[in-house]
Amino acid sequence: MTAPLEFYFDFSSPYGYLASERIDALAARFGRKVRWRPILLGVLLRETGGTPPTQVPAKRSYFLCDFARSARFMDIPYAQPQPFPVATQHAARAYYWLLDQDHALARRFAHAVFRAYFVDGQDISTSECVLALAAQAGAEPAALAAALLEPVLKERLKTECATALVKGVFGSPHIIIDGEHFFGADRLPQIERWLVSGGF
Repeated sequence: MTAPLEFYFDFSSPYGYLASERIDALAARFGRKVRWRPILLGVLLRETGGTPPTQVPAKRSYFLCDFARSARFMDIPYAQPQPFPVATQHAARAYYWLLDQDHALARRFAHAVFRAYFVDGQDISTSECVLALAAQAGAEPAALAAALLEPVLKERLKTECATALVKGVFGSPHIIIDGEHFFGADRLPQIERWLVSGGF
C-alpha cells in the first residue's frame, strides 16, 4: 500500500517531538509519505478521560527521566522545557494555515516549533514566538498574524481534533498506518517492521 502514514501529535509532547525527528525518514525508506496532523492533547484527554502522566505524582519523576533517556537512546537533542506542558493552539493553527499554502514550509515550521521548545526552551505558547518561528521558516508573518485572529483557523483546529477522536486517536504521538494504530515514539521499530512486512 502507498497511503500516507498519519502522524497525530501535540507540539508540547516530548514523545511527539522524538517521533517527529524520525518518522519522515523512516517512511521515505519505504516510498511512503507522512501526513502531519497537530492536535490539542488537552482536548483529546478531556474527551477520553486521560491524564497527562507528569500530572500524576506517582508517575511524574519516571516520565521526566524517560523523556530525556529516550532522547539519548534515539540520539536526539533534548532539554526538558519549563514551563511544561504549554498551550499549543497558536502553533497548531499556524501549521494548518501554512499547510494550505506550502507543505514543505509547514513541515519546516513544525520542526522549528518542536526544536524551539525541546532544545532551545522557547515559549511556543505565545503568538509572538510562533510568528517568529514561521518567519524564520520562510512564511509571511503579517499575513499569518492576521489569519490567527480569524475564526476560520480556530474551527479548522476544532475539526482536526474532532476527526482525530473519531479515528480513535487518544494521545501523542499517535500514528496510523494502513488502518493500524501505533502509540508512542517507542513504536517506531514496530512501524518499520510493519512497513517491511506489510503487517504482522
